[in-house]
Amino acid sequence: MEIQRKDVIDGLGKGLQVIEAFDSDHPRLTASETAERVGITRTAARRYLLSLVHFGYAQTDGKRFWLLPRVLRLGQSYLHAARLPRVIQPFLQRLATECQENFSFSVLDGHEVVYVVRSNNPRLITIGFPVGGRMPVHAATPGIVILSTKTEDWLDEWTAAHEFAAFTPHTVTSPEQFRRNVRAARELGYWVTEQQFAPGLRGIAVPVKDRKGACVGAIGTTVPMQPLSCEESIARLLPRLNDVVEILREVI
Repeated sequence: MEIQRKDVIDGLGKGLQVIEAFDSDHPRLTASETAERVGITRTAARRYLLSLVHFGYAQTDGKRFWLLPRVLRLGQSYLHAARLPRVIQPFLQRLATECQENFSFSVLDGHEVVYVVRSNNPRLITIGFPVGGRMPVHAATPGIVILSTKTEDWLDEWTAAHEFAAFTPHTVTSPEQFRRNVRAARELGYWVTEQQFAPGLRGIAVPVKDRKGACVGAIGTTVPMQPLSCEESIARLLPRLNDVVEILREVI
Protein backbone atom coordinates (compact mmCIF):
# COMPACT_ATOMS: atom_id res chain seq x y z
CA MET A 1 0.00 0.00 0.00
CA GLU A 2 1.35 3.38 -1.01
CA ILE A 3 1.04 6.00 1.75
CA GLN A 4 0.15 9.53 0.70
CA ARG A 5 2.41 12.22 2.13
CA LYS A 6 -0.58 14.22 3.38
CA ASP A 7 -1.60 11.29 5.58
CA VAL A 8 1.73 11.08 7.44
CA ILE A 9 2.13 12.64 10.89
CA ASP A 10 5.76 13.75 11.03
CA GLY A 11 5.63 14.35 14.78
CA LEU A 12 4.86 10.69 15.45
CA GLY A 13 7.86 9.62 13.40
CA LYS A 14 10.15 12.04 15.22
CA GLY A 15 8.85 10.87 18.58
CA LEU A 16 9.71 7.27 17.70
CA GLN A 17 13.15 8.38 16.53
CA VAL A 18 13.69 10.03 19.91
CA ILE A 19 12.94 6.71 21.61
CA GLU A 20 15.32 4.92 19.25
CA ALA A 21 18.07 7.42 20.08
CA PHE A 22 18.58 5.61 23.40
CA ASP A 23 20.75 2.49 23.27
CA SER A 24 23.38 0.64 25.29
CA ASP A 25 25.97 3.29 24.49
CA HIS A 26 23.55 6.15 25.21
CA PRO A 27 21.28 5.05 28.09
CA ARG A 28 20.88 8.64 29.31
CA LEU A 29 20.69 11.67 27.03
CA THR A 30 20.37 15.40 27.40
CA ALA A 31 18.11 17.38 25.09
CA SER A 32 21.15 18.58 23.15
CA GLU A 33 22.50 15.05 22.71
CA THR A 34 19.10 13.82 21.61
CA ALA A 35 18.77 16.67 19.13
CA GLU A 36 22.13 15.76 17.60
CA ARG A 37 21.31 12.06 17.33
CA VAL A 38 17.85 12.60 15.82
CA GLY A 39 18.63 15.64 13.68
CA ILE A 40 16.19 18.11 15.22
CA THR A 41 16.53 21.31 17.24
CA ARG A 42 17.29 21.21 20.95
CA THR A 43 13.92 22.86 21.69
CA ALA A 44 12.05 20.22 19.73
CA ALA A 45 14.05 17.42 21.35
CA ARG A 46 13.27 18.73 24.81
CA ARG A 47 9.54 18.88 24.03
CA TYR A 48 9.56 15.29 22.76
CA LEU A 49 11.50 14.11 25.81
CA LEU A 50 9.19 15.90 28.23
CA SER A 51 6.22 14.40 26.41
CA LEU A 52 7.69 10.92 26.92
CA VAL A 53 8.07 11.72 30.62
CA HIS A 54 4.46 12.97 30.77
CA PHE A 55 3.11 9.76 29.21
CA GLY A 56 5.23 7.49 31.40
CA TYR A 57 7.76 6.35 28.80
CA ALA A 58 10.75 8.23 30.24
CA GLN A 59 12.11 9.89 33.37
CA THR A 60 14.40 12.85 33.97
CA ASP A 61 16.51 14.43 36.67
CA GLY A 62 16.04 17.83 35.08
CA LYS A 63 19.02 17.51 32.75
CA ARG A 64 19.30 13.96 31.48
CA PHE A 65 16.51 11.67 30.33
CA TRP A 66 16.21 7.88 30.33
CA LEU A 67 13.58 5.40 29.19
CA LEU A 68 11.24 3.53 31.52
CA PRO A 69 9.97 -0.08 31.21
CA ARG A 70 6.69 1.17 29.73
CA VAL A 71 8.54 1.46 26.39
CA LEU A 72 8.59 -2.35 26.28
CA ARG A 73 4.85 -2.25 25.59
CA LEU A 74 5.61 -1.07 22.07
CA GLY A 75 7.48 -4.25 21.24
CA GLN A 76 5.04 -6.44 23.16
CA SER A 77 2.21 -5.08 21.05
CA TYR A 78 3.84 -6.58 17.96
CA LEU A 79 4.45 -9.94 19.64
CA HIS A 80 0.86 -10.13 20.89
CA ALA A 81 -0.79 -8.92 17.69
CA ALA A 82 1.34 -10.49 14.95
CA ARG A 83 0.15 -13.85 13.63
CA LEU A 84 3.55 -15.14 12.51
CA PRO A 85 5.19 -15.54 15.94
CA ARG A 86 2.15 -17.44 17.24
CA VAL A 87 2.21 -19.81 14.27
CA ILE A 88 5.93 -20.50 14.52
CA GLN A 89 6.21 -20.99 18.30
CA PRO A 90 4.89 -24.61 18.39
CA PHE A 91 7.33 -25.60 15.65
CA LEU A 92 10.24 -24.20 17.63
CA GLN A 93 9.08 -26.18 20.63
CA ARG A 94 8.98 -29.31 18.50
CA LEU A 95 12.51 -28.70 17.27
CA ALA A 96 13.74 -28.09 20.82
CA THR A 97 12.23 -31.38 21.99
CA GLU A 98 13.59 -33.40 19.07
CA CYS A 99 17.07 -31.90 18.98
CA GLN A 100 17.53 -30.94 22.63
CA GLU A 101 18.65 -27.46 21.59
CA ASN A 102 16.91 -24.09 21.80
CA PHE A 103 15.74 -22.55 18.53
CA SER A 104 14.66 -19.05 17.55
CA PHE A 105 12.87 -17.25 14.74
CA SER A 106 14.27 -13.90 13.68
CA VAL A 107 13.47 -11.19 11.14
CA LEU A 108 15.42 -8.51 9.34
CA ASP A 109 15.14 -4.93 10.60
CA GLY A 110 17.38 -2.76 8.47
CA HIS A 111 20.94 -3.77 9.32
CA GLU A 112 20.04 -5.88 12.34
CA VAL A 113 18.42 -9.21 13.02
CA VAL A 114 15.66 -9.14 15.65
CA TYR A 115 14.76 -12.30 17.55
CA VAL A 116 10.96 -12.40 17.83
CA VAL A 117 10.22 -15.99 18.93
CA ARG A 118 12.21 -18.51 20.93
CA SER A 119 11.63 -22.07 22.11
CA ASN A 120 11.13 -22.50 25.82
CA ASN A 121 12.69 -25.52 27.47
CA PRO A 122 13.88 -24.85 31.05
CA ARG A 123 15.91 -28.06 31.03
CA LEU A 124 18.18 -26.76 28.28
CA ILE A 125 21.09 -24.39 28.74
CA THR A 126 20.15 -21.08 27.14
CA ILE A 127 22.56 -20.01 24.40
CA GLY A 128 21.82 -17.12 22.08
CA PHE A 129 19.61 -14.07 22.32
CA PRO A 130 16.29 -13.57 24.12
CA VAL A 131 13.11 -12.39 22.43
CA GLY A 132 13.64 -8.77 21.43
CA GLY A 133 17.42 -9.19 21.18
CA ARG A 134 19.24 -7.65 18.22
CA MET A 135 22.41 -8.51 16.38
CA PRO A 136 24.24 -6.92 13.46
CA VAL A 137 23.34 -8.94 10.38
CA HIS A 138 26.91 -9.75 9.33
CA ALA A 139 27.59 -11.51 12.66
CA ALA A 140 24.26 -13.36 12.81
CA THR A 141 23.70 -16.63 10.96
CA PRO A 142 19.97 -15.89 10.43
CA GLY A 143 20.89 -12.56 8.89
CA ILE A 144 23.02 -14.20 6.23
CA VAL A 145 20.31 -16.65 5.15
CA ILE A 146 17.69 -13.90 5.06
CA LEU A 147 19.93 -11.78 2.85
CA SER A 148 20.57 -14.82 0.64
CA THR A 149 16.97 -14.54 -0.56
CA LYS A 150 17.48 -10.97 -1.83
CA THR A 151 18.53 -9.90 -5.33
CA GLU A 152 22.13 -9.07 -6.17
CA ASP A 153 21.35 -5.38 -6.67
CA TRP A 154 19.59 -5.23 -3.31
CA LEU A 155 22.50 -7.03 -1.63
CA ASP A 156 25.10 -4.70 -3.16
CA GLU A 157 23.23 -1.60 -1.98
CA TRP A 158 22.69 -3.05 1.50
CA THR A 159 26.33 -4.09 1.85
CA ALA A 160 27.59 -0.68 0.78
CA ALA A 161 25.64 0.94 3.62
CA HIS A 162 26.51 -1.62 6.32
CA GLU A 163 29.13 -1.18 9.06
CA PHE A 164 31.17 -4.36 9.47
CA ALA A 165 32.29 -4.27 13.09
CA ALA A 166 34.49 -7.04 14.52
CA PHE A 167 33.25 -8.91 17.61
CA THR A 168 35.85 -11.70 17.60
CA PRO A 169 39.04 -12.29 15.61
CA HIS A 170 36.91 -14.52 13.34
CA THR A 171 34.18 -12.02 12.48
CA VAL A 172 33.85 -11.46 8.74
CA THR A 173 34.43 -7.74 8.25
CA SER A 174 35.26 -7.76 4.53
CA PRO A 175 32.25 -6.70 2.41
CA GLU A 176 33.54 -8.85 -0.45
CA GLN A 177 33.84 -11.95 1.72
CA PHE A 178 30.45 -11.26 3.24
CA ARG A 179 28.83 -11.12 -0.21
CA ARG A 180 30.54 -14.40 -1.13
CA ASN A 181 29.13 -16.00 2.01
CA VAL A 182 25.63 -14.75 1.24
CA ARG A 183 25.84 -16.13 -2.30
CA ALA A 184 27.09 -19.47 -0.96
CA ALA A 185 24.16 -19.56 1.48
CA ARG A 186 21.83 -18.93 -1.47
CA GLU A 187 23.19 -22.00 -3.24
CA LEU A 188 23.10 -24.19 -0.14
CA GLY A 189 19.73 -23.08 1.23
CA TYR A 190 21.24 -22.75 4.71
CA TRP A 191 24.32 -21.34 6.42
CA VAL A 192 26.66 -22.16 9.28
CA THR A 193 28.91 -19.70 11.09
CA GLU A 194 31.49 -20.18 13.79
CA GLN A 195 32.73 -17.65 16.34
CA GLN A 196 31.31 -14.66 14.50
CA PHE A 197 29.83 -12.98 17.56
CA ALA A 198 31.20 -15.00 20.48
CA PRO A 199 34.10 -17.47 20.83
CA GLY A 200 33.34 -21.18 20.84
CA LEU A 201 29.84 -20.94 19.38
CA ARG A 202 28.42 -22.25 16.10
CA GLY A 203 25.23 -21.05 14.45
CA ILE A 204 23.08 -22.77 11.84
CA ALA A 205 20.02 -21.22 10.20
CA VAL A 206 17.62 -21.66 7.30
CA PRO A 207 15.31 -19.10 5.67
CA VAL A 208 11.56 -19.31 6.25
CA LYS A 209 9.41 -18.60 3.19
CA ASP A 210 5.68 -18.21 2.69
CA ARG A 211 3.51 -19.88 0.05
CA LYS A 212 4.56 -17.31 -2.54
CA GLY A 213 8.24 -17.95 -1.90
CA ALA A 214 8.88 -14.65 -0.10
CA CYS A 215 11.27 -14.83 2.86
CA VAL A 216 9.63 -13.83 6.14
CA GLY A 217 12.57 -14.56 8.45
CA ALA A 218 14.85 -17.39 9.54
CA ILE A 219 14.89 -20.24 12.03
CA GLY A 220 18.18 -21.14 13.64
CA THR A 221 20.05 -22.28 16.69
CA THR A 222 23.35 -21.57 18.42
CA VAL A 223 25.35 -24.51 19.78
CA PRO A 224 28.81 -25.06 21.27
CA MET A 225 31.51 -25.98 18.74
CA GLN A 226 32.39 -29.02 20.86
CA PRO A 227 31.99 -31.96 20.97
CA LEU A 228 30.47 -32.18 17.47
CA SER A 229 32.27 -31.10 14.32
CA CYS A 230 30.64 -28.67 11.90
CA GLU A 231 29.69 -31.54 9.57
CA GLU A 232 28.18 -33.52 12.43
CA SER A 233 26.12 -30.51 13.56
CA ILE A 234 24.79 -30.05 10.04
CA ALA A 235 23.88 -33.73 9.74
CA ARG A 236 22.08 -33.68 13.09
CA LEU A 237 20.19 -30.38 12.78
CA LEU A 238 19.67 -29.45 9.13
CA PRO A 239 17.22 -32.23 8.15
CA ARG A 240 14.92 -31.30 11.04
CA LEU A 241 15.17 -27.59 10.25
CA ASN A 242 14.31 -28.27 6.60
CA ASP A 243 11.32 -30.40 7.60
CA VAL A 244 9.92 -27.58 9.71
CA VAL A 245 10.37 -24.82 7.13
CA GLU A 246 8.69 -26.98 4.48
CA ILE A 247 5.65 -27.37 6.73
CA LEU A 248 5.64 -23.68 7.58
CA ARG A 249 5.66 -22.79 3.89
CA GLU A 250 2.18 -24.28 3.64
CA VAL A 251 0.72 -22.47 6.64
CA ILE A 252 2.11 -18.93 6.49
